[in-house]
Amino acid sequence: ETQIMFARLFRAWFDMTKQAYHKFIKAMMENDLEIMNYYMNRVTQETFSYFDVDGVEGGKSEPERFYHGFVLGLIAEQTDIYEIRSNRESGFGRYDVMMIPKKRDNCYPAVIIEFKVHNAIKEANLEASVKAARKQIEEKNYDAELFARGFCKEEILHYGFAFEGKKVLIG
Repeated sequence: ETQIMFARLFRAWFDMTKQAYHKFIKAMMENDLEIMNYYMNRVTQETFSYFDVDGVEGGKSEPERFYHGFVLGLIAEQTDIYEIRSNRESGFGRYDVMMIPKKRDNCYPAVIIEFKVHNAIKEANLEASVKAARKQIEEKNYDAELFARGFCKEEILHYGFAFEGKKVLIG
């Protein structure tokens, strides 16, 4: 029920045709970063509030959780094809999102997503934040669960989603 609610909510946030929504999902499966970045930035600019992604209300700001929930909502409709896991342990840490194809013969890749809120003290720009997210996937060996299930490295996509307020960069 929660996945269905998020899928409906976030599809409405995209405020685009069903075909365009599927273009984002298709772009993610095909590793088309240009299309993924286009749609993600479009929705953040057109629908998100500063208080959703950066503002401090009640003394605590958690934009990474907001984006994490948003992306989970985007992919929730894929549960017929994927087992979708969030904040689970694998390797030497805990990944943010993992998408595991339910059938190995359908040519869908496995996907690991790590979210990073840009930290200007640690990283020069969003590109550096994306690089840090992808480095975390590698260093913490988040692929371990997928390798244990028989996936090879070529069947796994790694995405770093970096955020700075309403600006998003996916790499």
